[in-house]
Amino acid sequence: MSPAAGRPRSGRIPLRVRRAPVPWERQAPTWREAKPGLITEALKRAQSMPSGNWYVIGASRDLSPGKALGVTVGSTEVVAWRDRGGKLRTGPGACPHLGAPLRDSPVRCGTLVCHWHGLVLDGEPSAGWEPYPAFDDGVLLWVRLDRMGGEPASERPYVPARPRARAAVEAVYSGVGRCEPEDVVANRLDPWHGAWFHPYSFADLTVTGTPADSPADDAGFTVDVSFKVAGRLVVPVRARFTAPEPRTVVMHIIEGEGAGSVVETHATPIAPDEQGKPRTAVTEALVAASDRRGFAVARAAAPLLRPLMRASAGRLWRDDLAYAERRWELRDSGTFPG
Repeated sequence: MSPAAGRPRSGRIPLRVRRAPVPWERQAPTWREAKPGLITEALKRAQSMPSGNWYVIGASRDLSPGKALGVTVGSTEVVAWRDRGGKLRTGPGACPHLGAPLRDSPVRCGTLVCHWHGLVLDGEPSAGWEPYPAFDDGVLLWVRLDRMGGEPASERPYVPARPRARAAVEAVYSGVGRCEPEDVVANRLDPWHGAWFHPYSFADLTVTGTPADSPADDAGFTVDVSFKVAGRLVVPVRARFTAPEPRTVVMHIIEGEGAGSVVETHATPIAPDEQGKPRTAVTEALVAASDRRGFAVARAAAPLLRPLMRASAGRLWRDDLAYAERRWELRDSGTFPG
């Protein structure tokens, strides 16, 4: 990476001008470097990591007191809410009495009240209802499903290091694709497609390191890339992609503007569609940080920035879910070339 693309000194403008921009069709092809075997091995490495049986079920900010959240993880129906103290509570989504959908039940004073016959649940075992372990990391909500995961359970999910909440701006994007979690993870473990598939966001992308270059457990992909701003204005950074657990890929900005920022992509299997085809919920947490003095203004404007951050992620995922869905279709038909 050129010195100009390294971490800027405090006070310097991070924008750069692409002096000789290359048209999309004339950029260097990446298909030779994007070896299917290399992506497959990275995927296998991710799938071999422990998960502790934890699954992301939503954004912390989206579950307010007095509200119930219902999601079906795989074939397991889950309900979540906050108790009187704001603690996350999760458990089976069907009432143990006659099977009412608890996602449709109201929360009163931190207790979930079944709207069929009034069974009251405070998050503790009651009337045959047994809670699931839950964890709120401040950005995302997690539930532990030991029967579904089938792995040794862990006390907490394997949450990657993030910038301190008070020094960052976070936003969470959510989307659903007709594919399996491995198709989403494989998409994130293919950094070579960035400037080709997302030319509106990325330019001058070079993969400078792959898992094959390091035997370490946290081996990942290192990428030099420029984020497009407007016209020829870009922000060059160095990023690293790693998979801390089977259904998660994390991008850390390690050099350049926003060093320390992270983008976490979590893939959670959910109920299949009407045709029985698999679906995966993509939950992407964007946690932006900067050591610039002016970043305090960005934090103060976080309520205005979050919709913009989600919209930017949504535009990328419109394409990346098409990638993941296409990959699943080919795998399902036995014609995937990788």
